[in-house]
Amino acid sequence: MNIRVIYVVRHCEAKGQAPEAELTVQGRNQALEVAKFFKNKNISHIISSPYERAFQTIKPFARQNKLSIETTTLLSERVLSTKNEPDWLEKLQATFEDMELKYEGGESSVEAQNRIVEVIEHVKEQHSGNTVVVTHGVVLSLLLKTIGEFDFSDWQGLRNPDIFQLIYERDQWKYQRVW
Repeated sequence: MNIRVIYVVRHCEAKGQAPEAELTVQGRNQALEVAKFFKNKNISHIISSPYERAFQTIKPFARQNKLSIETTTLLSERVLSTKNEPDWLEKLQATFEDMELKYEGGESSVEAQNRIVEVIEHVKEQHSGNTVVVTHGVVLSLLLKTIGEFDFSDWQGLRNPDIFQLIYERDQWKYQRVW
């Protein structure tokens, strides 16, 4: 099927990194702004990470437009390691340079990237309307890295929330930041 637009959203400001971490007061206000942003975008489908902060980011829009939110663990945040790594930022940067690098209990960048690409390809093939996909910063960055230039410093420049528009034209994806 022909897809019109996929909007990929990094969740609003949250109280932490745990899957159950909720949005802050500011994050809840941001979610209302996200709902306004999507008001006239003709969204017909929503897919979200099951993490509470991602779900809460799109919930006001879904409620206002009587849309259901499909959740999938394929959009969950990337697990860098199951060990507490005090130098996690340097380790994360290394995984942007060596996409196969994997730490104890974690997944490589390639593995995390494949998850979100699978979701995007599924949407492209199965949904003809505009779709919102809500995920997390690293996973979003890895998706954008498959489409064009997007590196560790670009990840550092992401905001909560952040929204990118993906368009599939002439057998290739293009993206632009729209928030």
